[in-house]
Amino acid sequence: MHVNNQDPGGSLDPTTEAIVESGVVAVLRAASADYFLPIVEVLVDAGITAIEVTLTTPQATLAIENIARRFASNVCVGAGSVITADDASRCIDAGAAFVVSPAFVPDVLEQCVGAGVPCYPAALTPTEFATAARAGAALIKLFPASVFGPGYVRSLREPLPGLRIMPTGGIGPGDVGTWLRAGAETVGLGSSLTGDALNGGSLVELRRRADEAVAQVAGVRERA
Repeated sequence: MHVNNQDPGGSLDPTTEAIVESGVVAVLRAASADYFLPIVEVLVDAGITAIEVTLTTPQATLAIENIARRFASNVCVGAGSVITADDASRCIDAGAAFVVSPAFVPDVLEQCVGAGVPCYPAALTPTEFATAARAGAALIKLFPASVFGPGYVRSLREPLPGLRIMPTGGIGPGDVGTWLRAGAETVGLGSSLTGDALNGGSLVELRRRADEAVAQVAGVRERA
């Protein structure tokens, strides 16, 4: 069941394939999930259908359940900031289609693999990336991405061409294309995308930022 990420032609599970196709994962992290549903509605309408709800948000599992139920097949909703196998299990039970960790936690990955749900751990060094890939991670999160820059993705993939990397942290909607051209499979966008909409702010501005991110993905894919 493990994925060999050293094989550039290796097949992807349907969830990861959909996330890679989307090019953007919207990361929702807030003091309250009160505005998550209207935010997701705007994102989906703009074409961003991969949503990560972090467990640092109060009642995150309920938010995952509500998003999964409300948007059904239109959204791929997952859980972020997952650091224990028990948390992974709770999120999967709530309807999480994928699980993201801020580090490589073997117990979390094993729990997800056993449940048939893809797990995307974070890594920084080549050794961490290779270890996560060998353990079966379908995507590996580069975090914090902005500290290293797009060139780091390119450098990692030169000796490890099969790595599937999802940079996250400090990336703006207008930067998405640069990261994809550097070799990233998809890009995680947090507060730079959601902005004040997480606190009941402008959904119009949220839509503008979402449109910019989607246009960045389209620009890269059209030239491919």
